[in-house]
Amino acid sequence: MADPQQVLSARVRDALVAAYGAAYADADPLIRPSQFADYQSNVALSLAKQLGKAPRDIAAEIVGHLDVGDIAEPPTVSGPGFVNFRLSNAWIAAATTEMLADPRVGTPRTTNPKTVIVEYSSPNIAKEMHVGHLRSTIVGDAIARVTDFMGDHLIRDNHVGDWGTPFGMLIEHLVDVGEDSAEAGLLRTDPNAFYQHARVKFDSDPAYADRARERVVKLQSGNDPATMQLWQDLVDMSKAYLRDTYARLRVTLTDDDIRGESFYNDMLADVAEDLEAEGLARISDGALCVFPQGFTNRDGTPLPVIIRKSDGGYNYSSTDLATVRYRVDKVNVDRAIYVVGSDQALHFRMIFAAAREAGWLPAGKDFEHAQIGMVQGKDGQRLRTRAGDNVKLSDLLTEGVQRARTLLDEAERDDEGLDLDAIAEDVGIGAIKYADLSTSRDSAYIFDWDRMISFKGNTGPYLQYATTRIRSIFRRAGLGEDTPGGPIVITEPAERELGLKLLGFGAIVTQVADTAEPHRLCGYLFEVASLFTAFYEQCPVLKADDEETRQSRLALCAATLRVLTTGLGLLGVPLPERM
Repeated sequence: MADPQQVLSARVRDALVAAYGAAYADADPLIRPSQFADYQSNVALSLAKQLGKAPRDIAAEIVGHLDVGDIAEPPTVSGPGFVNFRLSNAWIAAATTEMLADPRVGTPRTTNPKTVIVEYSSPNIAKEMHVGHLRSTIVGDAIARVTDFMGDHLIRDNHVGDWGTPFGMLIEHLVDVGEDSAEAGLLRTDPNAFYQHARVKFDSDPAYADRARERVVKLQSGNDPATMQLWQDLVDMSKAYLRDTYARLRVTLTDDDIRGESFYNDMLADVAEDLEAEGLARISDGALCVFPQGFTNRDGTPLPVIIRKSDGGYNYSSTDLATVRYRVDKVNVDRAIYVVGSDQALHFRMIFAAAREAGWLPAGKDFEHAQIGMVQGKDGQRLRTRAGDNVKLSDLLTEGVQRARTLLDEAERDDEGLDLDAIAEDVGIGAIKYADLSTSRDSAYIFDWDRMISFKGNTGPYLQYATTRIRSIFRRAGLGEDTPGGPIVITEPAERELGLKLLGFGAIVTQVADTAEPHRLCGYLFEVASLFTAFYEQCPVLKADDEETRQSRLALCAATLRVLTTGLGLLGVPLPERM
């Protein structure tokens, strides 16, 4: 299916070659949507210095060599040297009809598939997920879905915290209560309670604390089979909680995607030894440290990455360096996207810098930190309960579903016998996810129930309702959603605006894959839904003046539904059939 930006880019490139020679065959035509025209090119401005000519003169020469009569009206020059394009109604109609028949809705597969790891969620084993895990999980899953859709070889990676000192305390508590006890069952339903009970014993019972410390030594040595089995049992019971949480969130992570800190434990000694042998690591205040170039404290002294602590233990920096090395050497990854909080920005810059200095992260391997901003309360601070505690993710989701049920109860509807509880689950979870995804991932946002659970504005419920409205049109027509319609014929401005916007779907999905920024897709889908509302109000579908127009508008409805459902599916937003 022809994407208008790609078509116009090719035509402008041909015009540049015709005007200035083959040297410009690979030039960037700089085609962008514009408020002044359907599309606009500012390539003339970018070439002015190189060609030594006024931008308007260059634009005029480009226009003189442009052949776009089959897709657009004659191009014009405006401003300091912009080339403006207005696509013809006939071309938009034909391209939209073609898009409707495309299983990928106009989205091309990548021509150069890469191996891409998306690391996201990454909670701690034996602890309940809280609101701080929300964004990494939701945004990371959307990035993974889009990456997979584009045709790259996707590896989902849930880098859970499943190793370290607290596990001695947790294992000893599991031994005390028994694996079949109601207390152990908390690992599946309320991991925080299990952890807190173990913590209280650790702080109040010296004998228990000593046993827990001994258990840590056995765990880290890896030589005590009984301790290792207890650790594995603890992890397995916690996985049940994660499975339930991810299922409710409609997140695609599975047990097979878990590769926790423990996986890299046997690699840490080699990391330290190799860095020391290469002269990149040295002892500083008793700890083995790497000092990557360009990172300093406020007083100008080098800033360290601690590889091995003064007590001989390793930390998450050691694990993260081992992870980089493993992903390059063993997985042969081309791109790694770390969907982690923005407060870890300095840490990841230093880890990547140290890995590059060690030769473990060669040129051509793209490791990037997709920063996640904080979820804030209305006071602008980190979202917490009234008691000042972290908000449990399960409590947040339950409240969202309850509020969605209230919203549905207040709405007028013609359909009777709907399972409003099931619909409320979709709407509540979708509202929370969409509110998060529609915000630029590196920006903080204020968590506001009234704004996100609403049928008005750029919200999940508004977009969900748009899909159910289109489905109701087909039900009233006695047709299936995939019934071929058309061909699409555009005669009204609202049809034109909607068709033109639909044609941008493939470009926006490609952009999201490149930038790892799902909010771009959210903004696009909201524009589609808004334009569909205008079209629906101005252009009768089932009561169109003639059968040709009726079929055309049904096809336009079908194309809109395909774009909305595919786009929201890539975001992981659930879609009820009716609301």
